[in-house]
Amino acid sequence: MEKMNPEVKEDDEMKWVHDSSVDHKGSIPLRASTGSWKAAFFIFAIEFSERLSYFGIATSLVLYLTKVMHQDLKTAARNVNYWAGVTTLMPLFGGFIADAYLGRYSTVFASCIVYLMGLVLLTLSWFLPSLKPCDHTNMCSEPRKIHEVFFFLAIYLISIGTGGHKPSLESFGADQFDEDHIEERKQKMSFFNWWNCALCSGLILGVTLIVYIQDNINWGAADIIFTGVMALSLIIFIMGRPYYRYRIPCGSPLTPMLQVLVAAISKRKVPYPSNPDQLYEVPKFHGNNRKFLCHTKKLRFLDKAAIIENDGNLAEKQSPWKLVNVTTVEEMKLIINMIPIWVFTIPFGISVAQTSTFFIKQSAVLNRKIGERFELPPSSIFTVAALGMIISVAIYDKILVPILRKVNQNERGINILQRIGFGMFFTIATMIVAALIEKKRLEAAKDSLTMSVFWLVPQFLIIGFGDGFTLVGLQEYFYDQVPDSMRSLGIAFYLSVIGAANFISSIMITIVDHITKKNGKSWFGKDLNSSRLDKFYWLLAGITTLNLFLFVFVARRYSYKNVQKIAIVDSSCDSKSDCGKVENSV
Repeated sequence: MEKMNPEVKEDDEMKWVHDSSVDHKGSIPLRASTGSWKAAFFIFAIEFSERLSYFGIATSLVLYLTKVMHQDLKTAARNVNYWAGVTTLMPLFGGFIADAYLGRYSTVFASCIVYLMGLVLLTLSWFLPSLKPCDHTNMCSEPRKIHEVFFFLAIYLISIGTGGHKPSLESFGADQFDEDHIEERKQKMSFFNWWNCALCSGLILGVTLIVYIQDNINWGAADIIFTGVMALSLIIFIMGRPYYRYRIPCGSPLTPMLQVLVAAISKRKVPYPSNPDQLYEVPKFHGNNRKFLCHTKKLRFLDKAAIIENDGNLAEKQSPWKLVNVTTVEEMKLIINMIPIWVFTIPFGISVAQTSTFFIKQSAVLNRKIGERFELPPSSIFTVAALGMIISVAIYDKILVPILRKVNQNERGINILQRIGFGMFFTIATMIVAALIEKKRLEAAKDSLTMSVFWLVPQFLIIGFGDGFTLVGLQEYFYDQVPDSMRSLGIAFYLSVIGAANFISSIMITIVDHITKKNGKSWFGKDLNSSRLDKFYWLLAGITTLNLFLFVFVARRYSYKNVQKIAIVDSSCDSKSDCGKVENSV
């Protein structure tokens, strides 16, 4: 019988995607007709519309609470931070559901329905006579309680929708690229950059056209646009169904992590083997599509979960609560190693939280006139941050990465944590510039002088540049470094940084308000002119500077995920030689 040419066989293998994904019929996906950019464009469309709605609401929320609901600045800022915190922490639940039970596509679909319900309710709370703030909104001194109830119910429904939408959609988009295919792996590295460009496009439209409609027509007209665009994008997302690659959920990804802990604790008195190769691993021929991780020397206590106590031939028959393979142990180590990185990115998130509260409120009290007739909506200044992010992402992806790949011989250009740390420099600069400009604004206000809103351009532009490095880097880091079964949860971990930062920002405001009030005058008055935001910005600049040193200290000692590059079919192959050929995610 004539043997098949190895090159022909390899070409045939490349026609199909062997990364555990399936097509919409449940079969192995054909590379030419599924995934890659052709599928990503459908996903970009729904991300654009969701961000349009989210930022249209988020950037104007503090203004709605102060103008329509007549809350004071401190209460409004606290409510915005609480809502933003819930919105960015809900993805932890949504990501878990997507990874464990529903799958990413189904979670996105269900979340969009909940999101639409929130938008419909938000629209009704403005137009239905019984739910309106009051009969004559401009003359309203205090809104109806029923409006407050329905308004907050609507925006928290949007939070729940975002909770499933954000982690599932972004990880679903990244799933469209095969890491074992050279071209698609490079495309995947660019995916997060261009994902954020789609995000920023929605943001720009949300804080320009939508905010203009909110200011010059009414808030309800903008809500109608949000609802219509979201419904249309959901239809577009469904149309892309034949082109997607899907991952089948395999139960709770947290169970194997618990099994590692239980097994390690139960064998805490068992001595370590003299050779790490004696630790238990699933034979390679039993898991053709599984990615095996190399053993590392850190957190050695957890290695005890992989020690074989009985005859090695009986290893596979032992309970997974008593014996865990090396790859699962290493996945547990990955999660533990992420905790310090997560903690030391929170001060960055606290600084970002100021852009949607105090930065926007600053723009509301500055001169926003362009010419004699047109007045820029306060939230539209956020466009500068979005443009800064798009510019920095484009420069990084198209100029810096190709150059750094040649210089560093690194497929990424620079490693992910270096990218995150570099963006933190911009955050420090933002807080310093913001403090100086606010000091100047206060001095002008004392002399009854007005300043142009364009004085805020530097602080928005700088933080936009920083976001292009740190925010995008965090997305890539938490997607790339978690176990494959936790990719949606990985994106949720990134979002939880921003969520936790919003809550901590609210707590900081309360604490600083309490302390400064005791010492004389609070830094947070009834309005901006009676506040001292410049001092608060200096405080944040000091915290983020100290945090950067701590982040660098932790990042230099971080061990990236090492994935065995070559699948071994022969179970007798030495694991050392296999781990010598690894795909390092640095």
